[in-house]
Amino acid sequence: MLFNTLQFALFFLIVFLLYLLLPHKWQNRMLLVASCIFYGIWDWRFLTLIFASITTDYLCSLKIHEANDERIKKRYLIVSIAVNLSILGFFKYCNFFLDNLQQLLNHFGIMIHGPFLRIALPIGISFYTLKTMSYTLDVYRNEMKPTKSFWDYALYVAFFPQLIAGPIARAKDLLPQILAPRKFNLESFYEGCYLIFWGVFQKVFIADNLARIVNPFFASQPPYNGSTVLLVSYAFAFQIYCDFAGYSNIAIGLGKCMGFETMANFNLPYFSTNPADFWRRWHISLSTWLRDYLYTPLVVSKRYWKKWGVAFALMVTFILCGLWHGAAWTFVVWGAYQGAILVIFMGIQPLLPKISPPKNMLLETIWFLGKVLFFFHIICFGLLIFRAQSMIQVFSMIQGLVSNVKFNQAGTSGIFSGIISFVWILILVELLQFKTKDSMAVLKLHPAIRAIFYCVCLFLLLVYGATEGSVFIYFQF
Repeated sequence: MLFNTLQFALFFLIVFLLYLLLPHKWQNRMLLVASCIFYGIWDWRFLTLIFASITTDYLCSLKIHEANDERIKKRYLIVSIAVNLSILGFFKYCNFFLDNLQQLLNHFGIMIHGPFLRIALPIGISFYTLKTMSYTLDVYRNEMKPTKSFWDYALYVAFFPQLIAGPIARAKDLLPQILAPRKFNLESFYEGCYLIFWGVFQKVFIADNLARIVNPFFASQPPYNGSTVLLVSYAFAFQIYCDFAGYSNIAIGLGKCMGFETMANFNLPYFSTNPADFWRRWHISLSTWLRDYLYTPLVVSKRYWKKWGVAFALMVTFILCGLWHGAAWTFVVWGAYQGAILVIFMGIQPLLPKISPPKNMLLETIWFLGKVLFFFHIICFGLLIFRAQSMIQVFSMIQGLVSNVKFNQAGTSGIFSGIISFVWILILVELLQFKTKDSMAVLKLHPAIRAIFYCVCLFLLLVYGATEGSVFIYFQF
């Protein structure tokens, strides 16, 4: 069931009406049932997997909290992590590793042509696995106490707005909201409705229309024109951002309507001027998860290496981040690329204060825009690797960028005008948000301007929006 369909709109309307009528305890039980229905519509068989993960971490967290012996605590923590990673590894990476093992053995003359397992990837498994593991880890670190209610914990994991593609909410943030009675708040409801509307617009008008530019190009064969590669990388940068930020906005908005506050998942990432700033703004729930549960422990364990330990931790964290996104070498290389630019930035950071910024306000603005545009191209190159179907295609596109740039080629002007026609309203909204430092800046505009904004967006949605209800990009991860 997709957020961008009438089927989901009817589903949420029924859920919301029931939610308003029920007392707190039965609100939670109804939301859990609704979440199971929402997930079961994709494939009911995978409900057993999510409840296997829920049950394992629920029981292990209780045992960790009750134990006085550190060895027993570690034993149950290892059980929790092993079960979760085993499920994730089998369903997501089994065929990837078997395929690469076969190729390696064939390279050494050992010919193996064994059949691969037909494994369907359970939707949302990467997201809810991180949610359940963070819960057990937080209990182990004494950062929270485990809940005694299995059903409320199950709701935390399976809460349908966040279940398929995040944000990856922490138990210490979301569980207290589940356990405590929630009151309907009109202001929060309005904010939720705005986020749902804006998220649908980002997905249906911007992302899905840009997909019509991006998908045929990446399905084509070389040689590639460098100017087309460049323009399509811009198109994909906005497509994946609006697709995923659109999902996140809808998920956060659905929660707000019911009184749940969820962390922001994106904060104007294309206004970043360096990689550290970018990862503070992009997929925030994942980047903070990686920081707290992977990068920081690695840095502590390698503290005697000083800067080399930090560089090692960054590379390991982002290579695993790439692999988390998918079982393909393009994702691994993308992760290594992200780690590498962070390491390079770490190396040059002490030199940056020696560069004096312009004192004039106009020149300072131009200097800032120059840094934003420069780093945007670094992002786009990484996303080119991320989106490519193989590393062979990546090399072919790089070859086109280096040696086959023709800006007057037929079709390039159409791609450029297509990108502008779909992203102009996004740029205006984000400039307003950046200037005001307020993600809800649209809601604070003059009522007449706000009405015009809604009418324009609604017109574009109804006339030019993609109506086929396409799947969100991050569902495949």
